[in-house]
Amino acid sequence: MKKVIVSLMLTLGVSTGAQAAGDATAGQAKAALCGACHGANGVSAAPNFPNLAAQGERYLVKQMNDIKSGERTVVEMTGMLNALSEQDFEDIAAYYASKPAATGAADPKLVQLGESIYRGGNSEKGIPACNACHSPTGKGNAQAGFPALSGQKSAYTAKQLRAFREGERTNDGDTRIMRDIAEKLSNKEVDALASFIEGLR
Repeated sequence: MKKVIVSLMLTLGVSTGAQAAGDATAGQAKAALCGACHGANGVSAAPNFPNLAAQGERYLVKQMNDIKSGERTVVEMTGMLNALSEQDFEDIAAYYASKPAATGAADPKLVQLGESIYRGGNSEKGIPACNACHSPTGKGNAQAGFPALSGQKSAYTAKQLRAFREGERTNDGDTRIMRDIAEKLSNKEVDALASFIEGLR
């Protein structure tokens, strides 16, 4: 019977040694410097800095690793992660993941177009619905490492979509999921989508 339970746990990915667990309490202290741009609870006051509250741990750890290694260039973050370990990343990610998500508001003039792309994509242009990976409510898919989007600053989201579109951001991997999608979005669609996402609940 024990062998069956262990086998089932391994099949389902339930293993105590599968990955390092972050400690949100330890992460709070380690994230003190991050609060200057991202807010003490992960909700930024500035439109160009992303909200980190309620973001998936796997996604946050990947972004921190990519920034530290130089795979993702974020000028404002230059050198800030160099002294931090993988456990530090896990702890910081656990802290922000434990915080309540930010809320925002969409521009009413942009909602119709933004919602149509987010929920239905654009088959003529080969754009899939955003909610397939980021969920209908924008909460993302933490296990898959797809980020939560709801409540994110529209200026930040628009900047990232344009960076993917222009090839300035390439850390979506060999699959090029975001680059291939963003390449098909017009500026009008980017702005509408980013605005809708900010107001998404």
